[in-house]
Amino acid sequence: MPAAATARRVARSSSSGTRNSSRSVRIRRSNSGHRDAPHGHDTDVTDPARPTLRQRVLTGETTYGFFVDLDSPLAAELCGRAGYDWLIVDLEHGAATEADLLGLLHAVEASGSTALVRPQSGERLRIGRALDLGAAGIMIPQMRSADEAREAVSFLRYPPDGVRGVALRTRGGGYGAVSHDRVRELNERVLGIVQVEAPGTVGDAADIAAIDGVDVLFVGPADLSHSLRIPGQFRHDRYRAALRAVIDACATHGKAAGILVYDPSLVPALLDDGFRFIGIGGAGALLADNAAAALAVARGA
Repeated sequence: MPAAATARRVARSSSSGTRNSSRSVRIRRSNSGHRDAPHGHDTDVTDPARPTLRQRVLTGETTYGFFVDLDSPLAAELCGRAGYDWLIVDLEHGAATEADLLGLLHAVEASGSTALVRPQSGERLRIGRALDLGAAGIMIPQMRSADEAREAVSFLRYPPDGVRGVALRTRGGGYGAVSHDRVRELNERVLGIVQVEAPGTVGDAADIAAIDGVDVLFVGPADLSHSLRIPGQFRHDRYRAALRAVIDACATHGKAAGILVYDPSLVPALLDDGFRFIGIGGAGALLADNAAAALAVARGA
């Protein structure tokens, strides 16, 4: 089903929608102090009434996530219990491999968050394996053009919407709970995220946002600044113009603009710019920074 149709259907299903305030993440907490996931994770393919992350994104809700880059299910579960809407298991730059993926997906889902995966690259088998193991969406790295993005996104969904290999008895296929005539229900659940990290994808941003199945255009600030030959200059006019091109393309085509930021104090400005799918750092950086800060306080006592 086209993204616009999915968004309209979800919008009709609730008079108030599920939109977050642009200034805060609304999280309900249980008596134990941990988050009660308001939407649940996305692996229950037999419950069509439960809003998926993709539906929430396409109806304009602002969501917040975190990168799981340590090969630790415990760390992944702890991060999810903090209240993030989504966690991305990072196989591109993180410590885990595909052999570790299932345990990490279980851990994220146990926390109540939604488990996404960034595979090492955008090949069909890399993407297909992550989806078969139960990823609710894929972040495709290192795209260079709209043509590359179009091909990679076709790997996310079963025919006729894509070319994903059909294996409905996998975990991602619901262990056979979904019949062949209902595979489009599975297609509709998969969140498609294309990374914008190069001048080619900036220039093709409007064409990429127009692709059915691309739900988020996600800026990788480090790669993008380096590819623009202004490494780390995130206030540079050329970098800011690239962000504006992505945001405008998403606004035109009803998609979400996403970005990674390590300083949460920058989030209000990003919301004002128009970003709605925001990654707030990663587990490795958080551990390193807090370990160093705690030691500095102790030594200065």
